[in-house]
Amino acid sequence: MTSRELARVRGEYEFLLVGYVVMPEHVHLLISEPRKGTPSTVLQMLKQRVSKKLRKRHREIFVGQLRLVFPEPVDNIRSFWQARIYDFNVYTNRKKREKLEYMHCNPLTRGLVNHPKDWPWSSWSFYALGKPGLVGIDVVPE
Repeated sequence: MTSRELARVRGEYEFLLVGYVVMPEHVHLLISEPRKGTPSTVLQMLKQRVSKKLRKRHREIFVGQLRLVFPEPVDNIRSFWQARIYDFNVYTNRKKREKLEYMHCNPLTRGLVNHPKDWPWSSWSFYALGKPGLVGIDVVPE
């Protein structure tokens, strides 16, 4: 679900997607400046769309999709995503690699997996194995 919405928002706001990791309550994105809107707008749209769809009672579950169960009633949940946003301008290839490593290790650091390869909701497979993940990555030359 999140990967589908990320692809949709990416098309609407016209930004390059360099890397991503979707966590249970937050998302890491390494993106270019969008042609439409701002990075904050991109995140706002992504978060709103995903949380709306995941809060629906009867929803389709896809193979490999992270299943999140909400207590009843779902209308009383304060928030789905973490509220804060941290943005950081990346100007060098070294900093790009540093940010990608941090993002891809986040599921491991949180104890959700034993290795980043075990977390399918990220761009790790693209960078480590050259294989496409759930969302295509835009190659930015070094």
